[in-house]
Amino acid sequence: MAATPIPLSETAASKAESNTETSLDVSVLKELARKALVDSLNSVNGSKTLVLDPTLAGPLGLVTEVALLKHHGVDKMFWLEPGPLSATSTNVVYLCRPLIKWIKLIADQIKRHARESQKHTYTLLFVPRASTLVTRVLEEEGVLGDVTISSYNLQFIPVAEDVISLENDNAFKELWVDGDETVIYDSMQALVTLQKLHGLFPRIVGKGDYAARLANLLSKNTHPSSSGAPSDNHLNTASETIDSLIVLDRRVDMISPLLTQLIYEGLIDELIGIKNSHVELPVSLVSPPTAPGQGETSSSNAASTSTAPTTSITKERKRKHHLTTATDPLLAELQDLNFSAVGKKLNQVARRLDEDYKLRHQAKTVAQLRDFVGKLGGLQSEHQSLRLHTGLSEMLVPMTRSEEFNKSLEIQQNLLALYDINAQISAIEELIAQGADMRTVLRLLCLASIVAGGVKAKSLENLKREVLQTYGYNYLPLLLSLAAPPLAVLLPNPLPPNTPAAVADSKYPYSSLRKSLRLLIEDPDPLEELENDISYVYSGFAPISVRLVQCVAQKGGVLSNPALEKDKKGAGGEDGSRRASTSPMVQAHPIVGWKGFEDVVASIPGETVDIVQKLPGGPDGVAVPSVSTLMLPRERTTTTVVFFLGGVTYTEIAALRWVSRQNKGRKFLIATTGIINGNSMINSIAGIGGTTAKEAGL
Repeated sequence: MAATPIPLSETAASKAESNTETSLDVSVLKELARKALVDSLNSVNGSKTLVLDPTLAGPLGLVTEVALLKHHGVDKMFWLEPGPLSATSTNVVYLCRPLIKWIKLIADQIKRHARESQKHTYTLLFVPRASTLVTRVLEEEGVLGDVTISSYNLQFIPVAEDVISLENDNAFKELWVDGDETVIYDSMQALVTLQKLHGLFPRIVGKGDYAARLANLLSKNTHPSSSGAPSDNHLNTASETIDSLIVLDRRVDMISPLLTQLIYEGLIDELIGIKNSHVELPVSLVSPPTAPGQGETSSSNAASTSTAPTTSITKERKRKHHLTTATDPLLAELQDLNFSAVGKKLNQVARRLDEDYKLRHQAKTVAQLRDFVGKLGGLQSEHQSLRLHTGLSEMLVPMTRSEEFNKSLEIQQNLLALYDINAQISAIEELIAQGADMRTVLRLLCLASIVAGGVKAKSLENLKREVLQTYGYNYLPLLLSLAAPPLAVLLPNPLPPNTPAAVADSKYPYSSLRKSLRLLIEDPDPLEELENDISYVYSGFAPISVRLVQCVAQKGGVLSNPALEKDKKGAGGEDGSRRASTSPMVQAHPIVGWKGFEDVVASIPGETVDIVQKLPGGPDGVAVPSVSTLMLPRERTTTTVVFFLGGVTYTEIAALRWVSRQNKGRKFLIATTGIINGNSMINSIAGIGGTTAKEAGL
């Protein structure tokens, strides 16, 4: 199995560059994951054969590398797949998620070994924990007595300085299609670990039925464990660094993931695909040029000539590349920009690098030459980063100019403006007739149904028939899942009389939210020229989920644009990410729950939560800390944890970073079950496009 060693601490490298208001150090979570894996492997003495669930390879690649596994006794590694297992060592360790399909494969391999009189010791490590179902299936298969069942409690994995993820690709489907709530318990355990490290969340605010279950479960599970382990001590005290936890379940805002992402990192995810922070790119982009003297060439040339014509690039051999700001100096500047501003930014960087390279001609003395040589390493790494992103942009541009992409964008903008819904339905029918991507069609259909409160029954039946006849009847279960509660995102209007009450209650009040949450921004300034609201991420539409976070953590931002008053000089969209530091920032207000937006939040389907946590064992359950203390402005910077149950998009992450830059005194830590987009959501509901061995990042 080929391995790409992952840097030990992604967050450490970028620590030095962070501004004075540092956010929480999440690298400790990575160390915890590594230590738990090492402890699990060391529980099996001697050399061992590791059999790995392919869907876990990507998440594991973010916390460990093959060298570490080998150091702890793993001599051979195999994918968990049908067929015989040729293990050379006595110990066989299976590492997988507790799913029936994997358990049956394992049972088949064990029984085959028994028939062939091979003697092995089997250990099953389930991620993040074993379940009763596991034991039952192993017992039915007749191999329960031959195995040792254990677990590897893999929880939050840092995927960026301010993003931690459970990297569970199927969380959305499990909750809203299968009705399997295991992920709520797993999320609770991961959040408890965060509390063990930093103290109790003083306040838990949430929206959505599953978010309410998670919040209630979390508030009941904050008692320190009887083991009295030192790591549990923080559960007795209120957190000094975290001011609150905001939990949003994905059903509260289904619109954002259905829209096409337009920020740089989101667009890469939409059009090329990012899996566990890795993206498959042509080898020529990822590898530094080998030609002698290439490092000496001016960067402006690199920007225009470093990549081969796009046609040949797309046919080239691909290699996995880890997208991380720890090793890529340019990514931090580009990732949250609207794609329309990326070209300008790359041009600026190319010019700057060109000027830096020219400094070598001015170096006359030995000291000046030494200074230049000292800078050369940084210049070359930035040069390679520029080549990579210029090439990536050149790959994206033709895709964004395709007729299907632009037609889809036009339909989305019209639907969000509630402009002539019938014409948009006809446009979707045309896309089906042209054989557009099935996922694009279904995303638009679901979007139309949510914003308009349903699609006319006759039109909807015709559309469903056309989808099945064009793309295949194997998508019938997908259409049924989209219409069934609790998801219910593809509905007729009006609803038939026999519709369950749960479906009728889940209708989304988009037209009223559009005004009350200021979702569509009609701004005279071109959006690519001025980032003055989170709506820049969708070129004029504000993600509802992030508006809800603003309802709790930046109330003024919902009512008006916090950046409008700021100094506009140098306010090009490409500088948006850095502008906040040059103009005075507003002090973040204390967290007081949904105050001021109760009616708006109540109009959205799903439970509303606001829990002030109690100290365990305190007199009459003393609040953590008292509500009056919570309302006092704090001197030091605090972190607000925002947890997305069911997945978050790169666009919502970019919007939250923007909100964070507008205030001083508050940073956001984004936690999620996984990073999703509209295509991955449709794929998971349809049960297609699962991770294969080739996709694994380890």
